[in-house]
Amino acid sequence: MTGQLVWFVTGCSSGLGEALVRAILAKGDKVIATARASKGISGVNRLSALQEAGAAVLELDVNSSEHKLAEIAAQAWQIYGHVDVVVNNAGYLDVGITEQYDTQHLTNILRTNVFGPLSLSRAFLPLMRARKTGTLLFEGAASLYTAIPGASSYAGSKGLLEGIVQKMAGEIEPFGIRTSLLIFGHFRTGIFSPENLKYSMPNQLPDYMELEGLIGDICNGSHGTQAGDPERACELVVEAVRGEGRCAGMKLPLKLPIGPDAFQVIREDCLARLKVCDEWEGITTETNLVE
Repeated sequence: MTGQLVWFVTGCSSGLGEALVRAILAKGDKVIATARASKGISGVNRLSALQEAGAAVLELDVNSSEHKLAEIAAQAWQIYGHVDVVVNNAGYLDVGITEQYDTQHLTNILRTNVFGPLSLSRAFLPLMRARKTGTLLFEGAASLYTAIPGASSYAGSKGLLEGIVQKMAGEIEPFGIRTSLLIFGHFRTGIFSPENLKYSMPNQLPDYMELEGLIGDICNGSHGTQAGDPERACELVVEAVRGEGRCAGMKLPLKLPIGPDAFQVIREDCLARLKVCDEWEGITTETNLVE
């Protein structure tokens, strides 16, 4: 994509969302940054630093009704006359043991990490289809490709999102709309900080106490020690979307691993799948009707 782009980014009060807004502004593009209200502070006020840096700001909770999200999409479209790129970054990580979850817990994380991004994207799609151009970005998860315990609800929500987005990509491509899942590795944001990390386990079981302690130690030890630089990652995302710099001449892929750890776990997952295919081909492939 060439020329000055207009971006719409969710979850910009901190972390990768904030870093991405600053990377977009540094490139000379326009951006509408959004955040939900929290602890009595409006989403707009939470974004005051980004507004001072040059971003337009709106309050947005991705858990809002589809009608409300459609209103916000229309409002955002009017700010600069269009939106070229929608970045579904907002979401949260809930750590816990699968057996200790309940249906309400899973519904809550699906509402924020899956239903919200998809509803917001559907709100923008009619506007993008009319222009025959646009890019939808979603945040995947490297944890989806590993068997590390404690992140099943988060990884599961991202797995559902990936499955739907992959099919949607083929449906909207004829209208000139690109789709990509950004699969970030571990970057030094506040995602593992005590105020951000959730431990919602309504059904506590003593059998898992030791594992819970281990998971907690891993999360606490990860906070502030991640190797990934959010600024460098977001600069790369902007280049990949624009097809410039290091990404010149490259097509934006449906799945884009970002960070060496993301590449490693995805490559290992792919190799493991290929190994199963090699070992079982000729056995589980002999299932067609014999005529």
